[in-house]
Amino acid sequence: MTTNVMTKGWFNPISVSVLLVLVIVSVVLYVLQIVNVQLLVLFILFSGLLASAIRIADQWERAVVLRMGKYNGLKGPGPFMIIPIIDTVSTYIDQRVRVTAFKAEQTLTKDTVPVNVDAVVYWTVWDVEKAALEVQEYQKAIEHITQTGLRDTIGKHELAALLQERDKIAEDLQQVLDRNTNPWGITCQTVGIKDIAIPQALADAMSKEAQAERERRARVILGTAETEIAEKFEQASKKYTDNPVALHLRGMNMLFEGLKEKGSMVIVPSSALDTMNLGAMGGLVSLARSNETPTKG
Repeated sequence: MTTNVMTKGWFNPISVSVLLVLVIVSVVLYVLQIVNVQLLVLFILFSGLLASAIRIADQWERAVVLRMGKYNGLKGPGPFMIIPIIDTVSTYIDQRVRVTAFKAEQTLTKDTVPVNVDAVVYWTVWDVEKAALEVQEYQKAIEHITQTGLRDTIGKHELAALLQERDKIAEDLQQVLDRNTNPWGITCQTVGIKDIAIPQALADAMSKEAQAERERRARVILGTAETEIAEKFEQASKKYTDNPVALHLRGMNMLFEGLKEKGSMVIVPSSALDTMNLGAMGGLVSLARSNETPTKG
C-alpha cells in the first residue's frame, strides 16, 4: 500500500546545482586568498541554507508549508522558496485520481446469504488544505470507510438485488462514501463492483431453480399453443358442419397428400367414407399408383 503523504528533502536538481556553485566559488575565493577561513565557513553555511530554501513540487502535487508549526499556505507546482529553519514543508499531496481496491468477505445480505464482494473506488483530493489539516492518513481512512460502507450496503440489499442491480448499488455506495469524505477535501468519483462470489452450494441451487423455471415456461408455452390449436379446430369444425362440401374437399385433399408419398398406406375409418363420400377415391388411389410406376423406354 502506498502512503498518502509524500515527503521530500531539499535535494533536487536546482538546490544541488546552487549548492555546488556556491561552494566552488567559496573555495576559489579562499584559494585566491580573497577570503579567510572564517568567511569560507560562513559562505558554505550560507550556501547550504540557500540551497535548502529551494524546493520543487511536481505538476500534480501541492506542498503544504508550515511556518513555526502553523499552516502558512500551499506551494507549487514547480520551484518555490521557503525561509530556512522557520518554514518547513510538511507534505506533498498528490491531486491525481487514485484507485483503491477493497473487499467485503463473508458479509450477510438482507436475506442472510454470505457473499464475498470485490470493489474499487476512484477518488481524488480536491481541497489540499482540508486533506492536510482535517485527517491524518486519509488513504487509510478511505480504505476503512469504503469497507464499512460496502458491508452496510450489502446488508441492506437482498442477494437478487446485488446480482441484478450492480450499477445502482455501486452508485448508492459512491454517494455514501462521498458524504463521508467531502469534509476531508476528498471526493469519490466512481465506485465499481468487480465481483460478487456466493457459496457453491447456493450457486448450484440457483442454477437448478433457473433450469426448472425455464422448463415451466416451456410447458406453459406448449400448453398455450395446444389451447390455441384446439380453439382453431373448434372454429374449423363449425365451418365444416355448416358446409359439407368444404368438409368433402378437405378430406379429399388430405387423402391425396397422403397418397403422394411412395409406399404409404392410408387407413380411413368407414364412418369417414360415409360422411365425406370417400368411396369414389379408388380412382385416385389407382392414379397415384400408376404415377409411381416408372415408364419403360
